[in-house]
Amino acid sequence: MTSTSVKPNMLPPGLVSNLQDVLSKRGGGDQPTRPSTSQPEEDSVDSSKPIVLVTNGDGIDSPGLTFLVEALVRQGLYNVHVCAPQSDKSVSGHSVTLLETVSVSSADINGATAYEVAGTPVDCVSLALSGALFSWSKPLLVISGINRGSNCGHHMLYSGVVAGAREALISGVPSLSISLNWRKDESQENDFKDAVAVCLPLINAAIRDIEKGDFPKSCFLNIEIPSSPLSNKGFKITKQSTWRSIPSWQAISANRYPPGHFMNNQQSLGIQLAQLGRDASAAGAARRVTTQKKNVEIESTGAAGKSDFERVKKYFRLEFVDKEQDNVDDDLDFRAVKSGFVSVTPLSLSPHLESDTQTAASNWISSALQEQ
Repeated sequence: MTSTSVKPNMLPPGLVSNLQDVLSKRGGGDQPTRPSTSQPEEDSVDSSKPIVLVTNGDGIDSPGLTFLVEALVRQGLYNVHVCAPQSDKSVSGHSVTLLETVSVSSADINGATAYEVAGTPVDCVSLALSGALFSWSKPLLVISGINRGSNCGHHMLYSGVVAGAREALISGVPSLSISLNWRKDESQENDFKDAVAVCLPLINAAIRDIEKGDFPKSCFLNIEIPSSPLSNKGFKITKQSTWRSIPSWQAISANRYPPGHFMNNQQSLGIQLAQLGRDASAAGAARRVTTQKKNVEIESTGAAGKSDFERVKKYFRLEFVDKEQDNVDDDLDFRAVKSGFVSVTPLSLSPHLESDTQTAASNWISSALQEQ
């Protein structure tokens, strides 16, 4: 399987387009090339095979998605389509991109029809199911994953990979979200391949029973795989816990980030270009996310009305710190994963899972696993 190629242009397409427009108006140069409005090439679909859509939160180049798609294609049972973020959107929650043009590029993944999207996982699923991108509008199953890092408990609220599966359920399509409990300095990339081997039987069972009409219709399943996938103690039906890591905001010295130097090259270059051309900034060439509290600006570049010298700038970095949980209920998701089980949690669109939905999902999971 060939992963998507590395793109030489690291600037967002919208930024490039706006800068070209501003520069052409200033210098009288050629008008910028307008983006094509033509529809993507229609993908070929074998009507005898069910369509499976794969997305994720970590981005289209992530090993979790790569190994999963590779395994699905290798089975030769499904039409595998991929619509995934072009970059890491793992903590984007259920956010969507409004009032902005979202660029979509074809991606080279052997055996699958694939596109990368300059948006969130929810954007990807919503676009894929709209009928505007693919020649179909409703796959048999949406799989979101495999994510790097656990999404138990309240982490589901932050999670892009869980949101991708939730968006599918909102659209009436059965879905699964899958995450690997990645351990820093312990886990290895091949653990994703092992995670695929663990969850593939459940995926196949889901597709089989969706076709038969036996899969639960009012929920999706969140699957959490322990750090050592092949050493797992089996699947366990679990409930969503209230577990979460503790957010920790750290003040960062301005000396560590002098003007023109930021966290990555793309951000740095984008901000420098925006500062060179305020007109380009006004046209939307640089996206600014400004969070204000008591009139202290956390992050701002080229804002109208005040020069940078008159503004107070502070820099902060958010990290999540794990904390020990005192809840001893073994049926909770995080507790099962910590004990070495593969946690399977039914999730509905309601804040509280109805008892009949929980029962139906539990019965299906038990039946599916017994047939493996």
